[in-house]
Amino acid sequence: MNNDHDKTMKDILVSTKTIASVGLSSNPQKESYGIAAYLKEQGYRIIPVNPTADEILGEKSYPDLSSIPETVDVVQVFRKPEDVPPVVDEAIKIGAKVVWMQEGIRHEEAAQKAREAGLKVVMDACMRATHRRLMIGPKPIVL
Repeated sequence: MNNDHDKTMKDILVSTKTIASVGLSSNPQKESYGIAAYLKEQGYRIIPVNPTADEILGEKSYPDLSSIPETVDVVQVFRKPEDVPPVVDEAIKIGAKVVWMQEGIRHEEAAQKAREAGLKVVMDACMRATHRRLMIGPKPIVL
C-alpha cells in the first residue's frame, strides 16, 4: 500500500463511528464475525446486515441497508464480488460515506459508481488488519 492509500484508510478509521456490515455471519467461526467483533471492541457501532439473522454480536440485524434507521458511515462488504453492485447502489441511496470491500473483494465498476456519487472506496483490504496496522501499530516482540 502506498502512503496516500494508508492516509485515506486512516482518515476513514478515525472519522468512522457506524459500520454496516453486509453479509456479516452469525457464525462465530466465520472470518466476518471475528472482524466485526474486533471492530466492535475498538468502539465502532456495528450494524449487521443479514436477512437470515435477527441478531449478531448482540446487535439487531437488518435485511438490507435501506432498513437501517440510522446514519451509516461505512458500508463494509463481506459478499462475493458479483454481489457488490446492488450493495453499492444501496450505500449511495442511504448516504453512506464509504464502501469498504474486505480482503479478496474487488469490483471496479461498482467502485467507480460509488466514487462518482461522492463515496470513498476501499477494495481488497481487511478492515481489522488495516485498523491494527494503522491505528495500533506493531506489537513489540518479546523473547
